[in-house]
Amino acid sequence: MEKKNIDWSNLGFAYMQTDKRYVSVYRDGQWDEGRLTEDATVTINESAGVLQYAQTCFEGLKAYTTEDGHIVCFRPDLNAERMMNTCKRLMMPVFPKERFLDAVEQVVRANAAYVPPYGSGATLYIRPYLFGSGPVIGVAPAPEYTFRLFCTPVGPYFKGGAKPIKLCVSDYDRAAPHGTGHIKAGLNYAMSLYAGYEAHDRGFNENLYLDAATRTKVEETGGANFLFVTKDGKVVTPKSPSILPSITRRSLMVVARDILGLECEEREVYFSELKDFVECGLCGTAAVISPVGLIDDHGTEIRFPSGMEKMGPVIQKLYDTLTGIQMGRIEGPKGWVHTIL
Repeated sequence: MEKKNIDWSNLGFAYMQTDKRYVSVYRDGQWDEGRLTEDATVTINESAGVLQYAQTCFEGLKAYTTEDGHIVCFRPDLNAERMMNTCKRLMMPVFPKERFLDAVEQVVRANAAYVPPYGSGATLYIRPYLFGSGPVIGVAPAPEYTFRLFCTPVGPYFKGGAKPIKLCVSDYDRAAPHGTGHIKAGLNYAMSLYAGYEAHDRGFNENLYLDAATRTKVEETGGANFLFVTKDGKVVTPKSPSILPSITRRSLMVVARDILGLECEEREVYFSELKDFVECGLCGTAAVISPVGLIDDHGTEIRFPSGMEKMGPVIQKLYDTLTGIQMGRIEGPKGWVHTIL
């Protein structure tokens, strides 16, 4: 298959319109059969539920070319399940898992010419989203919903290698104890924008959010879960009912425990403990792991021994192993790599 004439090595993380996307509409109690379309424009009523009461959610995953030339996705079944859980919480109709996976396959196949070649560092980012498209004026679920899925080629998150980033402790709360922090609701991300730009203006890459109830425990950043490494090599990740269950983080913990043989622990992590960890990383779809070198707590700095020049040794092993599985260089657990072409 002939690829599009794209400078793969210079792609950024930005939207580029591709040829096809998938759309399905829910009305009268059921989803229609769905279809591929060339139309990238969404037309909705002025009183649509998504516009009035932010009834919307999304997912993010990638398709990429493996070393042996196949086009694959990484654990898309978990994205489908997480979207189902999000829809239930937001009073939106669930889009079935099997149909979600079929939509991913249809869109990737239809846009295979946009999947970057192996070794380019680039990938095809896939964005499924679901929103209230029917009109509603009272505070209530919308009468109609739309599921759409598009894709766009994106460059590597880190160009020239992953350099440790700097975080600051946020004065804002990301999620309430019994709120929506555990689901991928669009409003969660809208609420993080102000705090994120404030952190950037102060010279930091991201915020570290503490739990809203006591402000003593580590939660996550605006869009990624934490991983910490202790002095004796144990991998620790925060546990909280208001943390989004990152698919990358869950996968990394399996890699750490079952492939690398490391001791792992998911538990409440108190902010006062951070000074005792030797490595820190943020994990998510875009970067897999972003190393953290420094956390600023209102002028008091916590500097991790792994430094500001490169990933620490344990996080580097985790990164290399998971990306090796994704790219087909390392055999991973059964079902993790979903072959499309």
